Amino acid sequence: MEERGGQREGARMIDTWINNHRQMYDRATRHPFVLSIRDGSVDSLSFKRWLGQDYIFVRQFVPFLASVLLKACRESEEQSDVEVLLGGIASLHDELSWFKKEASKWDVMLNAITPQKANQDYCRFLESLMLPEVDYTVAITAFWAIESVYQKSFSLCLEASSNTPAELMETCQRWGNDGFGQYCCALRGITERRLGTASEDVMMMAEGVFVRVLESEVRFWDMSYGE
Repeated sequence: MEERGGQREGARMIDTWINNHRQMYDRATRHPFVLSIRDGSVDSLSFKRWLGQDYIFVRQFVPFLASVLLKACRESEEQSDVEVLLGGIASLHDELSWFKKEASKWDVMLNAITPQKANQDYCRFLESLMLPEVDYTVAITAFWAIESVYQKSFSLCLEASSNTPAELMETCQRWGNDGFGQYCCALRGITERRLGTASEDVMMMAEGVFVRVLESEVRFWDMSYGE
């Protein structure tokens, strides 16, 4: 009963964060770049820019997720956390292969891509979360937020009213599908549980990381969009 109460408290906390940072949250999950995919007006150069930069980001995302897994092994009271995170790590191999396949289709030379500033800053942020002194609750909050933004963004492009180009449907389905949505729900559940029993200091750090993820996602979309 106490655990369920803590989880409910964690859920309320996340809802409060989203409401308190609504403008940034909406900008991250309904960015003009994503909406341009949804309405079919996306510029191919913008999409190719996103493709190359996100490939670089995902490569940095691998060690970050490995560090979250290590924290879960050491700090989590639930073995199921490890199983959820292992599923995420396993999917990244397929994701990197997908980026290479898409890059070939769109004539994007991945070896020639240089990370732009928004990407560099985001990757440095991930590196800071890999430090041993960063609490597992803070790290899992960041992981959930990153994945959730992509799921909510690309699911917009799969709605019945969307006009997503056929050649971009596979991209949108990769992160907007129901299976990935369920995975994000599992990550949110872990985050809620951890927040429900966290100290005030950890809760403040977790909220700061949540906001930093939103800001970083907006800058990444801006970069892709050409803003």
